[in-house]
Amino acid sequence: MDVKNIIFILVFAATFVLFYFSMRRKIKFLLVGKKENRFDKVSERIKNVLTIAFGQTKLLRDPVAGIIHFFIFWGFMLFIIAVLESIIQGFYSPFNFSFLGPIYSLITLVQDVFGVFVIVSVLWALYRRYILKIQRLEVGKKGKIDATIILSLILLVVVSMFGMNFSSIALNGFTTGHSELRPISITLAPIFYPHNSNGAELYYEIFWWMHIVVVFSFLNFLPHSKHFHVITSIPNVYFSRLKENKNFLKSINLEDESIEVYGASDIEHFTWKQLLDGYTCTECGRCSSVCPAANTGKKLSPREIIVNIRKRTEEKAPLILAKTESNDLLDKTLVHNYITDEELWACTTCMACVKECPVTIEHVDAIVDMRRNLVLTESVFPNELNPVFKSLETNFTPWAFNWQDRANWAEGLNIKTMAEDSNCDLLFWVGCAGSFDARYQKVSKAFAFLMQKANIEFRILGSEEKCNGDTARRLGNEYLAQMLIQENVQTLNGYNVKKIVTACPHCYNALKRDYKQFNGNYEVIHHSELIKEMVDSGKIKLKDDSINKRLTFHDSCYLGRYNDIYDSPRSPLQKINGLQLVEMERNKDKGFCCGAGGGRMFLEETEGTRINEERTREALETKPDIIASACPFCMTMLSDGVKSFDKLEEVEVKDIAEIVLENTI
Repeated sequence: MDVKNIIFILVFAATFVLFYFSMRRKIKFLLVGKKENRFDKVSERIKNVLTIAFGQTKLLRDPVAGIIHFFIFWGFMLFIIAVLESIIQGFYSPFNFSFLGPIYSLITLVQDVFGVFVIVSVLWALYRRYILKIQRLEVGKKGKIDATIILSLILLVVVSMFGMNFSSIALNGFTTGHSELRPISITLAPIFYPHNSNGAELYYEIFWWMHIVVVFSFLNFLPHSKHFHVITSIPNVYFSRLKENKNFLKSINLEDESIEVYGASDIEHFTWKQLLDGYTCTECGRCSSVCPAANTGKKLSPREIIVNIRKRTEEKAPLILAKTESNDLLDKTLVHNYITDEELWACTTCMACVKECPVTIEHVDAIVDMRRNLVLTESVFPNELNPVFKSLETNFTPWAFNWQDRANWAEGLNIKTMAEDSNCDLLFWVGCAGSFDARYQKVSKAFAFLMQKANIEFRILGSEEKCNGDTARRLGNEYLAQMLIQENVQTLNGYNVKKIVTACPHCYNALKRDYKQFNGNYEVIHHSELIKEMVDSGKIKLKDDSINKRLTFHDSCYLGRYNDIYDSPRSPLQKINGLQLVEMERNKDKGFCCGAGGGRMFLEETEGTRINEERTREALETKPDIIASACPFCMTMLSDGVKSFDKLEEVEVKDIAEIVLENTI
């Protein structure tokens, strides 16, 4: 063992001792959070890792940035083998992986090619950050320095790798070693050693030490930088919500008398996974770049919400672990002192942030948990919500309508209630808007007419139907939401309901996802799905006459991003003769929210521009005759938007049920 090996062993030991203590500290901070079981269904979780983390599927939704990161990520993964080879050489200098034969040939070939891709990608990333100054990448001076250090270290890892390759090739008579395939290195090596291999041995040692020092520095810098996601992103993807549990809120056990705080006001009230989300945030800004609130001048930035959770974790967790009883920092709370109430109430829960996040951070869960704390623990919420909560409690609807009038819309339509005759397989869940809103009552009637035309037997609950609880739940009033849900479940189960159809995506999502937590297990379909089935099967016939109109369709967040229903609403429209469907720039899973979700339907927008006007502007740019929707909230917001642009005489806002009914025989 020579001096080089001894020095290396000392550096190696120091590096991993420091890394161990850094990681142990981080894990202890995580354990400050509440317990949550994310360890089930291992095969599904591994599948998520393969598709999202290794396949980079979410990152590639932005082609330019996605491709840059793809090459950096895979280059980084492939260089791990080269790094491991160099580390082993620190213990035993002659070592290499050439004994792997053809596999080693493939490894060296891919490393050589990807090395160039990584260099180009890093330089392009720096160009985007410093020259193009992409807005979502602007994260302040500290964040910019952090990103620059990381990109520079990645660049140095690759440069030092090529330096070793060039020197090794020169020492080997300008040929590669046994089983090595390095076409780029063997081409460039003579440029750096134009005459002979003099000095190649010295330079090899310099580049080898450079490679080792940079890699070890990189490893120990990560836990203290925003790029800690290099370590946490794969675990975070692994522990993310599985498909069947995606996009639904955890319930609170309101009968648990040991609960002192409802929701979350500080880090100890979040789960360990929510704190891990904070660690994993890359500050890439994709979430805020698609957030409807952030895009219209509101204070809310999903990125800042998660970053503040991380900052507060780093600040408060050591005090909790040390059992510090008195400290100025302990007198503060995450909510109010770091995240303002206005930010939390600006969220429409549209899930655009979650959809775009490349590391599967669950922003909406954290926001709703903080809303729950404001409503249930502090009783602090906007004044506009007082009548909403009161109406939900007394009238079982967000509006001040008499609950006994819920079935008035169906008078004279020969529609039976379950109380009159429960011998039916299909329940039409009308919803509050479909029952009471004068405009959406027309949609309820149109859809009912379509089912009658198709000879589909159905029932309604009438006055026994109550608000599904979605509005209360997303606004943080879990107590009121659970009261409504449990009463509805009792009614539905009392009639042995198995299949439900509804025209409201919020009702659809609640009945399909939230109700399962309360023994409400039903087959739930959206009216667009049933309309598509009726048209496809020929149960309803479309006219042959051409209507010659342009139409653009707005995707409801709760139908689209929450439940992946995009084609069903469009399919019957596309079959109407002469109706031209023109997509907005932001459509389907990249669609822009109307501004009504998350209870925002009942709150005024007091800052920035109105979200519904931004969406309506985009719709009007397609020069439509009709703006179509499949959601009562969306219809209201788009109708108000068309009115604000003074286009009521030129553009109609209609539900797909109305459009299909108008074009049936």
